[in-house]
Amino acid sequence: MKVDRRAGRRTGRLRAWLLDGGSEQTVQRHGPHGRPPEHRHHRWWKVMCLTGVDYFSTLGYQPGIAALAAGALSPVATLVLVLVTLLGALPVYRRVAVESPHGEGSIAMLVRLLSYWPGKLFVLVLLGFAATDFIITITLSAADATAHIDENPFWPSGLKGHEVLVTLLLVALLGAVFLKGFGEAIGIAIVLVAVYLTLNAVVIAVGLWRVVTHPSAVADWTTALTTSHGDPLLVIGFSLLVFPKLALGLSGFETGVAVMPHIRGDRQDSEDRPLGRIRGARRLLTTAAVIMSVFLVTSSVTTTVLIPPEAFEPGGPANGRALAYLAHEYLGEVFGTVYDLSTIGILWFAGASAMAGLLNLVPRYLPRYGMAPTWARAVRPLVLVFTAVAFLITVAFGASVDAQGGAYATGVLVLITSAATAVTLAARRRRQRGRTVAFGIIATAFLYTTAANVVERPDGVKIAACFIGGIIVVSLLSRLMRAFELRVDRVELDDEATRLIDECGGRRIRLIAHEPATRDRAEYRDKLAQTIADNDFPADSAVIFVEVTVTDPSDFETELLIRGSVQHDRYPVLSLTSSSVPSAVAALLLEIRDRAGRCPHIYFEWTEGNPAGNFLRYLAFGQGEIAPITREILRRQEPDPGRRPHVHAS
Repeated sequence: MKVDRRAGRRTGRLRAWLLDGGSEQTVQRHGPHGRPPEHRHHRWWKVMCLTGVDYFSTLGYQPGIAALAAGALSPVATLVLVLVTLLGALPVYRRVAVESPHGEGSIAMLVRLLSYWPGKLFVLVLLGFAATDFIITITLSAADATAHIDENPFWPSGLKGHEVLVTLLLVALLGAVFLKGFGEAIGIAIVLVAVYLTLNAVVIAVGLWRVVTHPSAVADWTTALTTSHGDPLLVIGFSLLVFPKLALGLSGFETGVAVMPHIRGDRQDSEDRPLGRIRGARRLLTTAAVIMSVFLVTSSVTTTVLIPPEAFEPGGPANGRALAYLAHEYLGEVFGTVYDLSTIGILWFAGASAMAGLLNLVPRYLPRYGMAPTWARAVRPLVLVFTAVAFLITVAFGASVDAQGGAYATGVLVLITSAATAVTLAARRRRQRGRTVAFGIIATAFLYTTAANVVERPDGVKIAACFIGGIIVVSLLSRLMRAFELRVDRVELDDEATRLIDECGGRRIRLIAHEPATRDRAEYRDKLAQTIADNDFPADSAVIFVEVTVTDPSDFETELLIRGSVQHDRYPVLSLTSSSVPSAVAALLLEIRDRAGRCPHIYFEWTEGNPAGNFLRYLAFGQGEIAPITREILRRQEPDPGRRPHVHAS
């Protein structure tokens, strides 16, 4: 039988390329115990453009969505959105920037407040909503870019009606960018944002001039407004009711704090106190929010007054592209086409900002919990997975902007609500009563908005539930498949532990696994006598007791600090704290082997009870079937039996 070695080499090269860590990609993140990547640092306003491709791009569809949801009341409802942005979301994320200056975002704040399995499950749920937000950002933005392509008069009529195909091509192109590399993202974002905002300013200025010079249009709008909403209180009430539908205009804040590591700080900044970076991030958030607020209000006025209501309906020429409609209507087809191209570019690249957010979140959290395969640390496999999911969402929704609005708003609102809750809890923990009350009110307002959006458009929760269910299932399967991995990143011995190990010299190194109770002299004496009797080794052998304290068993990757001591002036003890007893013991044995140059022996007692139940105890609580699991971890870590530490059980 002839073996095709060339095919094997090609497969090996493909695997190596896919699993490459992507050091050139600035969006790469490592686990909490890995070495953080080096970022090229930029001025805060340049980094603002990177997050702005997501935030500012909502101008492409937000005015149309607002007009469709609120009708003649769109400017008032948009003003409510702006007030919530400036008085609610902005203060919350300015505080998030202070609390998580390394780009962890609001989820990391909740991680610090929660622990054990309930905390991990809560984080997985938040990751599901975050995935909903970012994936729908990719698909919705690409779908709206397709709408601008399809409505352009220079686009061949034979290619119209293929929205799903065009959207899939845009999503695939975005994935190809990340497969190749994303080092120049900020430079591209600066150009796209500068051109796009300039063109929008021109369109809105022309539209406002048209409004001022054609009072009849304003009269028609005010007549429609007073006819349907004559009572000012009803106007305010209705604006609050439709606000959840306008929540798309709040996107970009979570991405704004995620890109913080790219911001250039002061020379005296340290990793513990990056005050310059925090100051730059807060300027970024404030400037972006103010710019967007001005554009949202002015665009809402011009589009509502100048565009016929029926043009906003699904299939209408202004549906999902209200400002583009005005650009073609009042500035001609050539300028309108230029505007379309800029809009297409920024909407497509808005997906890049979302993809960067996904690549920041998944490797940061899931590997830490053991709830992602090892390849999840590499960028390219994740890009392929996220692109495939975006394909599925695009096909399921038929590349419709309106159909995906609910899911997008749900993801955005849940993240902002979690951020508001996190900063409220952080202020309460620091006993800042005034800020606790203020942030609590903001959190309550966003909680109402989220609940109202869920009731009005439950499709967002359904999609988020699919993401949450998928993440939980994959996480549990991954945790099961990685059960026998060595879960220790680094081993450090204190001076006494080093002395105890070095004193063994050329003798046989014997360790006794001990679960301490009272730690009195009799306990150590009886344990030693029982181990000698059960394993029949000389009574005068030098032994060291090993005691492991389980901290948070839901954690996966840990750093191991080994402390040495001599109990009752006779019994040497090595004390360890870890999320898993077998993994900690295996790491200790390998460290002793490498340090002493010989394989140590460790002695366990067999665990009483059902083996299957004990294995489940190990998965959930880090304890249980210790001896066989320790041996299996060592077998997988050291394939050479001659260099493998010895495990005894009796």
